[in-house]
Order: sequence, then C-alpha cells, then structure tokens
Amino acid sequence: MYSEDFDGANAQERSAEDVFSKPVRAGKRTYFFDVKTTKGNDYYLTITESKRKVEKDGSFAYDKHKIFLYKEDFDKFTEGLQEVIDYIRANCLKDGESPAGGEGNFSDVNFEEL
Repeated sequence: MYSEDFDGANAQERSAEDVFSKPVRAGKRTYFFDVKTTKGNDYYLTITESKRKVEKDGSFAYDKHKIFLYKEDFDKFTEGLQEVIDYIRANCLKDGESPAGGEGNFSDVNFEEL
C-alpha cells in the first residue's frame, strides 16, 4: 500500500506545476518549501529535506525526504508544528539557562544526534 501511495504522489508531482519555491539552508541540510498546483488549479505544498553525503568513491549524493501537505491540512499542521516548537522552546534548556520569555537559541543543535 505504501509504495502505491508513494508512486501516486510521484505521478501527481510530475504532473504538477511549480508556483513558488523557498529554499532554507540549515547547516548540512537544505529544506525546500515548494508550492505546486495540479491540473485542476488546486494548490499544495511539498516540504523536502535534502542532505548532501559523500559516497565511498568521493562523489556527492543527496538523501531526500519529502512531505506532501494539502490545503485542507494546513491549519492542523501549522497548529501542531507551533505546539511542538513552543514545547521545545519552553523545555529545552541547558543547565542554568533561563527560558528568556520562551525564546531559545537552537543554532547549536546537532541534528546528527537525532
């Protein structure tokens, strides 16, 4: 079932038209936020995480992970994402560090450890 869903998503993406794209570079990763439209003029968002890796032969390759987010899910997705970001900001403190109004500095997060 998963492969059928994935293949269907790939077919949908191939027939989609790019409307807007915003790349965000974050260390070794790049996130791409791409607005696409279907033949029926329906908009959706793809979020792609791309990470460059070095192959054994010294060449570069990219690991990519993609999420398709449809307009009917935007509000719930945004609410859920904001809730977990707020939780991390409120609870992810170093020893002796104060919350500073819930704002945190996450620039030193090592995503390799996740």
